[in-house]
Amino acid sequence: MYQIIGITSVSLLPVKSLDDFTLTVLWGFLEALAAALCMNIYVVGLNQLFDIEIDKVNKPTLPLASGEFSVATAVLLVVAFLVMSISIGIRSKSAPLMCALLVSFLLGSAYSINAPLLRWKQHAFLAALCIIFVRAVLVQLAFFAHMQQHVLKRPLAPTRSVVFATCFMCCFSAVIALFKDIPDVDGDRYFSIQSMTVRLGQQRVYRLCINILMTAYAAAILVGASSTNLYQKIAIVTGHGLLASTLWQRAQQFDIANKECITPFYMFIWKLFYAEYFLIPFV
Repeated sequence: MYQIIGITSVSLLPVKSLDDFTLTVLWGFLEALAAALCMNIYVVGLNQLFDIEIDKVNKPTLPLASGEFSVATAVLLVVAFLVMSISIGIRSKSAPLMCALLVSFLLGSAYSINAPLLRWKQHAFLAALCIIFVRAVLVQLAFFAHMQQHVLKRPLAPTRSVVFATCFMCCFSAVIALFKDIPDVDGDRYFSIQSMTVRLGQQRVYRLCINILMTAYAAAILVGASSTNLYQKIAIVTGHGLLASTLWQRAQQFDIANKECITPFYMFIWKLFYAEYFLIPFV
């Protein structure tokens, strides 16, 4: 879901007027979206293939962990979606899109595959680096460049909004990378995966996540307040203020000791992540 919302939002940033909304532009956008979704299925599927035993402890309802899918079926699907993604990228002849797909393939494979020098998810820094680079840097810059340079045929020129999106999403992606391991601490500890939660404990990681997000929202409000456009200023300051207030209220009610609260709060963070993409075009 985040890729559909994120890529759509970022793809709108190079658009200057209604005249830019042509069938050619729509096709270029759909090519990028389809290729990205196929690559995402490859990355997620590959991770589940190498995490079957861990998921039986942490996420027993997943298709492979529950036995709903066989390993052979999963391998077939993963390879098929990888081939489709790369094929769409080659057909598009877009250098930024192909760069995004190849980097996603390499980092996604390095993150999950259990082989010498790989399986980066076992190392807290490398795992966070993969997630931050793909979700914060690659999605914003590569798909912005694809639309501006390849589809709209304009010189590549980063805008204020895409720079803001990249910086803000670095903070958000770091939080997602950290928080996603909080509910998985038992399985990660059992299988010797040195996540930040295993190293520091759930409470410390949780507090760090809240502090990062509140700091990011404060910075976003300052960016909005500095805008010379009144409507943009109102949208950015009000929007981020409401999101920050909602986060603070939920954080006060959150109990890290209650396992039933952890996953809903993690999904709430994802909702904040989605909401941000609706505000980015106003920057």
